[in-house]
Amino acid sequence: MGVSKYKLYYKDAYYHIYNRGNAKEDIFIDEMDYRVYLKRLELYKDRHNVTILCYCLMPNHIHLLIKQNTEKPIYKFIQSLHTSYSMYFNKKCNKVGHIFQGRFMQKNIIHDEYLLHLSRYIHLNPVLAGIVNRAEDYNWSSYSEYINNTSSKICEKDLILSFFSGQRESAYKKFVESLKPDFSNIQNLILEED
Repeated sequence: MGVSKYKLYYKDAYYHIYNRGNAKEDIFIDEMDYRVYLKRLELYKDRHNVTILCYCLMPNHIHLLIKQNTEKPIYKFIQSLHTSYSMYFNKKCNKVGHIFQGRFMQKNIIHDEYLLHLSRYIHLNPVLAGIVNRAEDYNWSSYSEYINNTSSKICEKDLILSFFSGQRESAYKKFVESLKPDFSNIQNLILEED
């Protein structure tokens, strides 16, 4: 159910992209780092014609839910984004070398149910990590854009919200928060797809 383990790239495909800092080190040290990454995410998504459905930037890793809109493979987008961010980060910190731990991880998403649960998992990541008690209190994910019906220069929210009727933002919030306090269900679902 849900995903392919292989690095397949094709037009209109959806991907869960994730990567963490080299040796599990932080890739975001302060607020400026998060802002720079998001600015580059906005820039490169347009350059590479990809759609960002949701994201979460954690201190030492990232999660992106992305749609590839053309035949151009998604890895070219990630390569441009992470090379640009790495150059910024290394210059700022007076470092050299890789800031990400190897090549990014990718899961091809082939079922709507998995896509929906994955968006919830991505948005709950700061809660799962114990950084915040409520996902809406975390500044570096797209969750607040989803539940507050705010416009976004980065995310395309309509696909995820289309699974809900009525007050879609409220329904999505209820869906996300219905998982607490037991996160094992979603972790098991996400992990069994590996």
